[in-house]
Parts: sequence; C-alpha cells; structure tokens
Amino acid sequence: MLTFLIVFAAILLAAFIIWFFVTKARGRCPFCAMKRLFFIRKITLDVTQFEDYAVPLEKPIMGWSSWNTFAQNINENIILESAEAMAQSGLKDAGYTYINIDDCWQSSLRDLNGRLQPDFSAFPSGMGALIQKVNEKGLKVGLYTSNGALTCEDLPASLGNEDTDAASLAEWGAEFFKYDFCHHKVESGVAPLIECLEFSEKGKTPFCRITPDDVQYSGMGRTVKDKRLKSGKGMGFLSHNSGKALFTVNAEHRGEYILTVCYRKRKVKKAPYLLLKTGGKFFEVLFPLVKGLTPFGRVQAVIELEQGENRIEIGNPIVSFADAAFLQYRRMGMALKKATQGKKPIVYSICEWGMSRPYFWGKKAGNMWRTTPDIRASWSSILHIYSHNIRIWQYANKGHYNDPDMLEVGNGTLSYEENKAHFSLWCMMAAPLVLGNDIRGFVTAEGKPDSANHTLQIVTNRALIDIDGDALAKPAKRVKWGRADILARPLENGDIALCFFNKRGGEKKVSFDIKKLLADDYYGLPQGGAFRTRELWTGEETDGETITATVPRHGVKVYRVSRDK
Repeated sequence: MLTFLIVFAAILLAAFIIWFFVTKARGRCPFCAMKRLFFIRKITLDVTQFEDYAVPLEKPIMGWSSWNTFAQNINENIILESAEAMAQSGLKDAGYTYINIDDCWQSSLRDLNGRLQPDFSAFPSGMGALIQKVNEKGLKVGLYTSNGALTCEDLPASLGNEDTDAASLAEWGAEFFKYDFCHHKVESGVAPLIECLEFSEKGKTPFCRITPDDVQYSGMGRTVKDKRLKSGKGMGFLSHNSGKALFTVNAEHRGEYILTVCYRKRKVKKAPYLLLKTGGKFFEVLFPLVKGLTPFGRVQAVIELEQGENRIEIGNPIVSFADAAFLQYRRMGMALKKATQGKKPIVYSICEWGMSRPYFWGKKAGNMWRTTPDIRASWSSILHIYSHNIRIWQYANKGHYNDPDMLEVGNGTLSYEENKAHFSLWCMMAAPLVLGNDIRGFVTAEGKPDSANHTLQIVTNRALIDIDGDALAKPAKRVKWGRADILARPLENGDIALCFFNKRGGEKKVSFDIKKLLADDYYGLPQGGAFRTRELWTGEETDGETITATVPRHGVKVYRVSRDK
C-alpha cells in the first residue's frame, strides 16, 4: 500500500511539473490559479477602488412581488388588480409603493434588435403601457431578469445583453430591478497572452499601438515568448491577479475610444477576461470561447480617455467566485446608470442568494442584496434567514441594505404570532418590506380595506413601519442570544427600538435592563432622564429602566424606548 501511494504521488508530481512548464510557456501562473481554492467565497478585489451604486434610496423599499403567490402564473390582469388592491387597501398610504413583476413576464423571443419583449399572451398591452397604468395609481413598477443566459424559469436573461436590457427597463419606466442568479456563468480568472493593444477613435485608424516592449509590469507580469505570435512574444502572467501590465497613452481630447486587444487564441473551458483601469475608472474586455483555426485573435472594447497622458493598467484581477460575481453584478449596475441618465432612476436589487457574501461588496454594485437563498412560508425558513441576517448588521447603511428576501406574512401555515414576529424582525433589521401574499384579499367587495384581516393589520402597523424606515438606517444588533434573543436598534431621534424574540416553543419570560445599552456607542443613548417605553403591538406604555415581558411561542414583544431629555 505504501509503495502504491509513493508511486501515485510521484506520478502526480511529474504531471504537475509538466503542467507547470507548459502553462508557464503560455504566460499563466498555476500557483496563482490555485489561490482560488482558498478564497472561493471571499472577495479578494479591493472594492474601495470602485464607486458606490449611487441611486438615492433613503429607506428600504416597500411593495409587493408576484413570485411567492403566483410564481410563473402571472399576467397583466393580476398585476393591475394587485396595483388596484395596493391603492384601495391602505397599503399605499402605509408606504407600500412598488409592484414588482418577477420571473415569467418576458417572452422567450427577443425582438429583431435583440431587446426583451413581454409575453405576447399574458401581457398584450406591452410593458411600457402596463407600467404607465400602474404609475397612474401613484405606484412604481419593478422588473426582473437573471445574470445568466436564462432566468430561473429558463426565459431570456441578461448575460451579454446588459446594456440592451438596461436600456429597455429605462425606456419602459421601470423603477426597480431584481437581478437573479440562475444559470450563472462564473467569469474566468484567466487573462489571454496579449501581443498588442491598439487605441483609436471610432471609425479611424489606431493612433497608438502598445507592444510588450512598451509596458512595465507589476507582480509576476512579464513578457513571454510564443513562436506562434507574429512578434514572437506577448504580455503574460496577468491571470488571477498575479500581475498587471502598465503603460501610458496620450489622447488628443477627452472622450470614448476603441481599444483593440490582439491576443493568442487558445481553446479553453472558460473565456478569458481583462479589466482595464485608467483615471479611476474601470472597463471590462470580454473574450469569446474560441474555435478558430488560427492562433491570432482580436477583440474590442469601448473605453474613456482623458485629454493628454493617461496612465493605464490592465490584467485579470479575478481570484475567487466572489470576485467574478461582483464584477458581473457591477456590470449591470453600470449599464443601469448609463441607461437612466435623464430618466427615472432604477433601484437595483442584487439577488445573488448570499453565495459570495455580497454584503462585503454589494453597495459598490447596487442598492440591496439578498443575503440567503429563497425564503419559504415556514417557521424554519424564517428562523434560518433571521439567524444569518442579524449577524451582518454592520454592512448595511443608508441607501444600501441587507435583503433577507420577501415577506411570507399571510402565506402557508404561519400562525398569527409567527406572522407578527416575521414582520417585526424584518423591520428591526432595516430590511426591504416586499409582500408576497395575494394582496387582492385585503379589499372587500365594496372596494374598501378589509379592516378585520389580520395579515393586513400586521403589515400596516405604522409604528413598526416607522422603525423599518427610520432615517438613521442602522439595523438592529443582537444584544443577547439564547432561547429568546434581544435585539436593539438606534433610531434617528435618539430613541431605541427593542425586540424580545422567543425563537422556540412555549412562553418565555424575558427581562432587560436598558442601561446596558449606554456602554455601546452604536446606540448613542443619552445619559440622564427617565426611560419611557411603548409596546408597538399592544400600545401598552410603561416607565422604568427594566423591561419585563412574557413572550409567546414564536412571538415577539417590540418596544420603542424614549428618554426624557
């Protein structure tokens, strides 16, 4: 057995050595490629170099989504009836303004210009006309695709069509966009061997040609010999953030230019990728999976140069799965930014399921980011999502929010207390409040709000809604963990939102001394003065430094704590 292991290890070592030298000749670093094994879900890019997605969003969105109730069975009438119900039921007055149309609104056919089209049977009026009808009710509309080639229901999605689809969303007047993760294709960390870089104005011959002799390198970047290239050499070792090529280009004026990359074609499993940086801006260069017979390839990209000297660096910074996800989601964010110039801004929801910890990089790409896989209408699902989301409070702030997914209040077999707890926890965590039930049931036959509907009563609790949308935009922290958790959230006027959450079975008596929060600067609780508390479900008011309550199974008690100044 020992002999077998030794022989097997020797074979592996020999294979690795052969692979190393073959790869080295192609300008790639195998050790750098192996880094991704240690950083699969961790962002390795320095995201501070990138600007925030700057669409203003003063508080988490409030609205309704079609998916949880209707899934793929949606049509124009359901959307209009739901919009009417939002207006008639009092939801709109409580702050719910978005009607978000999830997957299956689109046809399987793009038009002759490659643009998305709504399903011809389900949405006969077209998406622009439907959005206008919803807007006339004082509401906004959100739309959906995925960052793969297809959506979760296998309809056309936006990978490779980011600019085109963003332009359609803006033209139709959408004000929210959910970008899902189905059929996701991971961007490669491999850079091509670059023979030259040419810069030109559109329609003109190149005014600048950069060869390996014209660049400096950082990291492991270096010139690599390759007999199949016309010049016999190229810029290599630029993969997996192993190195960069650095050079300068002089431009006559500020504006858009065409970059042509001349590179060595190879058959690979994933297409190469390059990221160019100049003047604090980033530009992607995307490559195809090649099958050509010749070794010479060319791709082009549009970049921006300033008048005069431009310092440029180029390479492939992707090491991890998270790096690739960030760059893809940022790509759509940039497309939305470009498409909405002079039009209504679009709130951008990153629905990446928390796979690559988007709370570390989400604000550089969008307004809100899913932190977990999809929610279900079950207590175990709600508890699981809460348990993760409550731990990442520090990554959310005004304009950029952790998204624990849509509300299941009123769905499934959730009890009254579970529905109250679900809604309360989302409000404490400064989460988007997107209803997932059939809100048409909130309206009576006479077109009036059904004031006896328990679900409607829960989701229109103004005191909790005020907590969720508080101007300070600081989510709750968990100050005590156990069978019953205690959460505390600072509010803009100096108050504190305090939540007792009984996660398990049976009633639980809970007590908390409010003075314990004085030592934590996160809360900014003023010294001196008496404490006054109000329970936000019953309206009961009490005084004193200690709050004591009996919390029902799977239930909450939520207090707004004030202090006399």
